[in-house]
Amino acid sequence: MRDFSSKTVYQIYPKSFRDTNGDGFGDIPGVIEKLDYLQELGVDYLWLTPFFPSPQNDNGYDVADYRAVDSKFGTMEELEELIKQSGQRGMGIMLDMVFNHTSTSHEWFQKALAGDEAYQSYYIFRDGPQDQAPTNWQSKFGGSAWEYVPGLKKWYLHLFDVTQADLNWDNPRVREELKGILRFWKEKGIKGFRFDVINLVSKPEQMEDDYEGDGRRFYSDGPHIHEYLKELIEDSGIQDLVTVGEMSSTSLKHCIRYSAPWEKEFSMCFHFHHLKVDYKNGDKWALMDTDYQKLKALFREWQLGMQEGGGWNALFWCNHDQPRIVSRLGNENTYWKESAKMLAAMIHLMRGTPYVYQGEEIGMVNAHFPSIEQYRDVESLNYYEILLERGKTKEEALKVLSARSRDNSRTPMQWTGEACGGFSRTEPWLPMSSGFRREITVEAQQRDPDSILAFYKKFIAMRKQYGVIADGAISFLETGTDMVLAYRRTLGEQGLDVFCNLEEKEHPISLSGEQRGGQVLLTNYSPAEGIGEALDGERYMMRPYELLVIALAIP
Repeated sequence: MRDFSSKTVYQIYPKSFRDTNGDGFGDIPGVIEKLDYLQELGVDYLWLTPFFPSPQNDNGYDVADYRAVDSKFGTMEELEELIKQSGQRGMGIMLDMVFNHTSTSHEWFQKALAGDEAYQSYYIFRDGPQDQAPTNWQSKFGGSAWEYVPGLKKWYLHLFDVTQADLNWDNPRVREELKGILRFWKEKGIKGFRFDVINLVSKPEQMEDDYEGDGRRFYSDGPHIHEYLKELIEDSGIQDLVTVGEMSSTSLKHCIRYSAPWEKEFSMCFHFHHLKVDYKNGDKWALMDTDYQKLKALFREWQLGMQEGGGWNALFWCNHDQPRIVSRLGNENTYWKESAKMLAAMIHLMRGTPYVYQGEEIGMVNAHFPSIEQYRDVESLNYYEILLERGKTKEEALKVLSARSRDNSRTPMQWTGEACGGFSRTEPWLPMSSGFRREITVEAQQRDPDSILAFYKKFIAMRKQYGVIADGAISFLETGTDMVLAYRRTLGEQGLDVFCNLEEKEHPISLSGEQRGGQVLLTNYSPAEGIGEALDGERYMMRPYELLVIALAIP
């Protein structure tokens, strides 16, 4: 039994969480200020995205110093106070470690640029003529994944922004440096680590052009990845902490290895296959209607596959890189509350450890910025220009960004109905969502027992209350309709059936005798009265975006 199976992780994007000093930029004291709120929500770990010194070209994922706090966010003393106060409330702090690359402002890279060959070996430099990159690989943010340095007559690899140079994990000195960083933070009282795009760190010795894609098939889940991760975890002494790896373009087979306890790598891992079901031809920047059949098939494949192989999922819809799920798969208007609740419970009641991204618990929606000038994300700005080059009009390009931009999740947290949503007393670094509504605030929902926030508190508590949710097996059910996802959790004599209507149309489902005789444990419609009587028949008409959770006595 995994001691993190009953836990819930809350992700904080500090830059947009709470600004206490009035500079429009969220800070560590702002997190401290909201600890009582987070404790009341019932979460166990607080994952903070990077607050390390950084030029902020990729909002902190371009790290210039792994052992310090950027003054924009606060001080080391304030971080230590956050660690202390969180622990007093029964919550652990989880740090976000960006070990695939550093900022080009990092001391290591600056020494490499100055000609120090020892530090050049910290990165992936290749000789070559200025007019011919070593390979045709593409950056995740658009353009070539290689940058030429005239002074060195060398190219360096950057799978992300040009200011994010990839580290050379084949160099033992690099791996020792990273182990030391983890030990440093463990000694500070950190209780968990999230590792950014960690399955990309092992590059092939021989690099070749990719004539089928952008190069990722050569470096995802690379040749020494499992060897290096086992070494990192063991030698840094973090086996007893909660760890999660973010896996880019990975496979089920690898995720089982990354998270199976006997492999001694991570506690769990993120994968993103279920969040690509609205990518046309696999292209993030090409819009299409959601393929719900593919979504259901992916949940079945990964839930059952990880269960069979002994792996463990990180359960999530939203994070700092993903659009708001209620805008993406739900309904922002007529069924805003119902769809937000259904989507939340659907993922939280599956097998794995659930993650809540800030604002998800109040149903925050996409930014819907009407102008490119309001965007800040480097990826979005790059792809806006790429879309224009591909022949899109400005209006068409903005429509794509409205659905896909990472800024959708980075708009300031909406605490109150005041100006700037109670996030700050001045203009925030990123504008408030154009979809800002007073009912989508913590202040309004704390007063409403039927709110999305109240619903989150209920099922977060249920995971601790019912062992079947935390540790039960999962199987999938047929309902007689394509647009209802249904699954069963079982543990000993405990059973739980979950039904989720995925759209705003009504759908009838067939019910078994044990389901008709079960107890309605959770629903997203209010009032809930009458549902029990409606279950007496063999068929039940599920309302738009309805969630139905039935507790069973398993013979």
